[in-house]
Amino acid sequence: MTARLNPFAAAPELAQAFLAFSTQVGESGLEKPLLELVKIRASQINGCANCLNMHTYEARQAGETEQRIHLIAAWHEAPCYTDRERAALAWTEHMTLVAEKRAPADVYAALDAQFSKEEQLKLMMMIIVINGWNRLAVGFDMYEPSYGWKA
Repeated sequence: MTARLNPFAAAPELAQAFLAFSTQVGESGLEKPLLELVKIRASQINGCANCLNMHTYEARQAGETEQRIHLIAAWHEAPCYTDRERAALAWTEHMTLVAEKRAPADVYAALDAQFSKEEQLKLMMMIIVINGWNRLAVGFDMYEPSYGWKA
């Protein structure tokens, strides 16, 4: 597939700034496997094949098992996630679908029980970042070739 638009060619300063911000958020101190679960779940909701391909690969590199990667879409019923991961996944779903799901008190309470205020902001920034990348990739048919795409 050919991308409709390359953000790094169309507006290099903005694209580089977003990439730098994304990197900064990713290195802010939250556990890499947790962040990959969050990226995968948001990308599933948004239907972003590029980001699903990339972040399932990255999750494996961070030590995630195939079972846990495959079960993310059904995390509500799957017993293999911790309370911290469940809180992050619930918050991810609500913030990705914020117009319809909002931010209910019980979902926030679960988040607050598992994450410090600083961690909550770091998690929220990652949710913002992955939703941004999902929208860029879906809207512009972007595919990162370094993650093993086959024609």
